[in-house]
Amino acid sequence: VSTQSTWDTKKMEPEKYPVVTPKDVLAFTRATEQFLCPLSANAYGIIFGNFQIREMESNQVIYKIESPADLPLMKDDGSRLLRYSFSKEFLRLKTIGTTVEFRVGPTEVKNLRMIERHYFGEKLLQSYDFTFGYCIPNSANTWELIYSLPKLSEAEINEMVKNPGKTKSDSFYFVENKLFMHHKAEYEYTPQLFI
Repeated sequence: VSTQSTWDTKKMEPEKYPVVTPKDVLAFTRATEQFLCPLSANAYGIIFGNFQIREMESNQVIYKIESPADLPLMKDDGSRLLRYSFSKEFLRLKTIGTTVEFRVGPTEVKNLRMIERHYFGEKLLQSYDFTFGYCIPNSANTWELIYSLPKLSEAEINEMVKNPGKTKSDSFYFVENKLFMHHKAEYEYTPQLFI
């Protein structure tokens, strides 16, 4: 039985969460079925705020959400499952850039790292690995990330359009290689021509 299958059985009690490392998540072959750390693992008080996605060639903003800087910490798992809806034209893009603002609580953050894995069903589409580094306590920060998107066939694009929610991603956040935050996302792609 693989490590991922062992973890993805049922909702765990906080004291029973496994120790998850970057090496573990880089070996995953499908999206997780549950969150692999409790909300209480965010001992650094990191809160994400304003977020946008832009297409790099035209610099067109294709998704934007504005959140106040004084948002409280997440209180339930529903707040860390995101659902996105894009045109299928999104699947033909080559490169996107995301910008996210976040603040840090009173504890310094060393070696902040995010690993993001995207799947369609049980097929890994792309894996991304980003490092922010050090964050001083009580700081406001901006993190810009550049994603090279996978080249998909028209058949793959059509399958992703026909199966909303089957395209998923996991975002794993580590400090000094210890998982402290886990977000999940589901995607649907519509036939409209606009992004």
